[in-house]
Amino acid sequence: MEHYGVQTAAGHLTVAAESKEPYAADVLASLHEDAAQVVARYPQKRSALLPLLHLVQSVDGYVTGRGIEFCAEVLDLSMAEVSGVATFYTQYKRHPNGEYTVGVCTNTLCAIMGGDQIWDEVSEHLGIGHDETTPDGKITLERVECNAACDYAPVVMANWEFFDNQTPESTKQLVDDLRSGADVTPSRGPSRVCTFTQVSRVLAGFNDGLADEGVGAGPASLEGLRVAREHDWTAPNGTPARHTAEVPADSAPGGVARGRHSSTDTPSNAADTLPGMPPAEGK
Repeated sequence: MEHYGVQTAAGHLTVAAESKEPYAADVLASLHEDAAQVVARYPQKRSALLPLLHLVQSVDGYVTGRGIEFCAEVLDLSMAEVSGVATFYTQYKRHPNGEYTVGVCTNTLCAIMGGDQIWDEVSEHLGIGHDETTPDGKITLERVECNAACDYAPVVMANWEFFDNQTPESTKQLVDDLRSGADVTPSRGPSRVCTFTQVSRVLAGFNDGLADEGVGAGPASLEGLRVAREHDWTAPNGTPARHTAEVPADSAPGGVARGRHSSTDTPSNAADTLPGMPPAEGK
């Protein structure tokens, strides 16, 4: 049995057992069936490692030793190669995670708009710090970097769904509601926040049917474009401001966990938008 250290809510380092017990036959068969669908999307099967790690996380609740062995076996990778990826990205958990990961953005804009205060008060309210989990196993609290939603700062995310314009009081209510089992509706996106394991399966590439629920980008996301049009401002190369505002604000894509994108995510060439730069080759 493999062991590792886990930081508890009380701040003590304890030793917890990491499951390397073999998967039950039916669970293993289901994993292989799902993994085959994931691997089939890629010309080289090793490229499927990221979604496969989400897949095993959706089964175990975190990336276990047996999950690493499964990925290595399916993709013909070494345990070290899989472990190196699993320990690099923060969305992969190497110890048991809460049913809901609540991330408080404390990057510059959110911090000065109140994110630091939200973090301090919610951390005290729950009695846990960064990447720690409440004793009931419901909430894992994280400090997170930019959530790419600065127009709604300060922003909190619950399993990567947006909660905009938050306050310490609203965020404490959010975590209390999640712990109580109440259905919680994010500011944008689906009608409810799914569990950590459910979202892990979505991130593995399996549609849960909720991608088109709820509103996407709101007026704050599109305000800059509205002002540019009002003043007939153009990009440095003379291209009129247009991008994606043709999509109505109430149906524009938004959110993270379900593969949606910001209304400002229109692909562009840097030379088209930055003055003083030479044009790209072939232009």
